[in-house]
Amino acid sequence: MDRIWLSSPHMGEKEKEYVAEAFATNWVAPLGPNVDAFEKQLATYLDVNGVVSLNSGTGALHLALEILGVKQGDVVICQSFTFAASAFPITYCKAEPVFVDSEKDTWNMDPALLKTAIDDQVSKGKKPAAIIVVHLYGMPAKMNEILAIADSYGIPLIEDAAEALGSTYQNKACGSFGSVGILSFNGNKIITTSGGGALTSNNAELISKTRKISAQAREAVPYYLHKEIGYNYRLSNVLAGIGRGQMEVLPQRVEKRREIFEFYKNELGSIKGIYFPDEPAGFFSNRWLTTVLFSKNVWKSGTNEEVRVSLEKLNIETRALWKPLHQQPVFEACMAYNNGVSDELYETGLCLPSGSNTTRESLNLVVSEIKKCLV
Repeated sequence: MDRIWLSSPHMGEKEKEYVAEAFATNWVAPLGPNVDAFEKQLATYLDVNGVVSLNSGTGALHLALEILGVKQGDVVICQSFTFAASAFPITYCKAEPVFVDSEKDTWNMDPALLKTAIDDQVSKGKKPAAIIVVHLYGMPAKMNEILAIADSYGIPLIEDAAEALGSTYQNKACGSFGSVGILSFNGNKIITTSGGGALTSNNAELISKTRKISAQAREAVPYYLHKEIGYNYRLSNVLAGIGRGQMEVLPQRVEKRREIFEFYKNELGSIKGIYFPDEPAGFFSNRWLTTVLFSKNVWKSGTNEEVRVSLEKLNIETRALWKPLHQQPVFEACMAYNNGVSDELYETGLCLPSGSNTTRESLNLVVSEIKKCLV
């Protein structure tokens, strides 16, 4: 049986055309017409003033911290329930990650706990230099509350929308709220450029700064002059061609992923001990990955992990929810403000195959095999 992937790339019709155009015109470089067009597509879609396409979401986060002036010894508050790449760039700046746990409604950063963390850090003489909030699995965070807290302390907010392109909060696109937003186009995301990312902002100065330092920080003179440290983070014009084609089918990809979520919920959601996360009023999730929680007594035997292994033996890829960063050995020395929410989610949750190219036959098989494991 062919493997049923968690989330695999899903190509449309136009990607090859734009890539071929890059070859035909010899724009096989880190800049070019595809890059320009892709950035315009993203800026229009998100309704932001500026977008810089980059070679990864991780690189975008690193640059976000750099352009906001985060430096050695600073404290940066980061959501704990997320992929490690949300926090790794903090360490690139030699700053200190401080983790904040989630609330139960969206599984994202808890605003009340965020305020507690800021107050405690300020009392120690360490006002945070930035806050990184994540829209986990495509579900928007409680942005009104989080923005109000960040603004009240004068702390810039970085919006990690790596998983949330196509999601909205109060009819406003995720990736357009913070001082800076970031996107990821990794192969498993809702659209892909094979590997890639982007930085978004309504601040023209921050966009200009990003363009400069992402391309080795070369000064605008007719020779190679550098007054600051730069990085090699720009996106290839070839890969941007893939992105252009992917953007043309983004609405269909979001619609399909939401259909898949509803399919799983309809098939499994009425079973006692199985819970699918709701979409609060005013929140619109792209449902990048369908996530589900299982109570501990729902299985005939074993745990979520043992069920995951059983499905893997059938060539079905599932995955545990993100292991909270405050549990990660690499961050064991970091301060964390916990309420137990993400610990429980990690213990009880699974991600199910959710790719927009997943067939109904495959979805039926996933559901059938899960039901076989239930009490």
